[in-house]
Amino acid sequence: NNEMKVTIIPYEAKFRSYYKSLNAEWIDQYFYMEEEDISKLNNPESIIAKGGAIHFAIADSIPVGVCSLVKLIDKPYDYELSKMGVTKKHQGKGIGRKLALSIINEAKSKGGRSLFLESNTVLNPAITLYKSLGFIELPFTPSIYSRSNIQMLLKLG
Repeated sequence: NNEMKVTIIPYEAKFRSYYKSLNAEWIDQYFYMEEEDISKLNNPESIIAKGGAIHFAIADSIPVGVCSLVKLIDKPYDYELSKMGVTKKHQGKGIGRKLALSIINEAKSKGGRSLFLESNTVLNPAITLYKSLGFIELPFTPSIYSRSNIQMLLKLG
């Protein structure tokens, strides 16, 4: 059995650089780094300081995936599922699902009633995952990300 054990843990400062590298991997593969990416990825602590969270998927003591929960201010939704990435070698093993479920539970535990996300339909496995978790597509509104072409919502309450 070469099933590897994956543990989801909250953000730890020692893994700070992985927040950027795990996300840069997919952003650089499909898109390009935008200003908004750079500011978020260079300062993961600010997400936590503003009431959000970051979770890592750990395999063999190393982060192989990451996802963040961003507290939304002045938006119709409470939280955003953001910056989810699983390193190529570990894709297709259910790690993204574990991370998303962990972030959904985090949002619920913080009293969130709605979880928003933005993505791009070229990321078909991600979109399929979000739909399987109950996210529904929203009418598209202008985005801070030029790559965004789909917005989705999960009602938590």
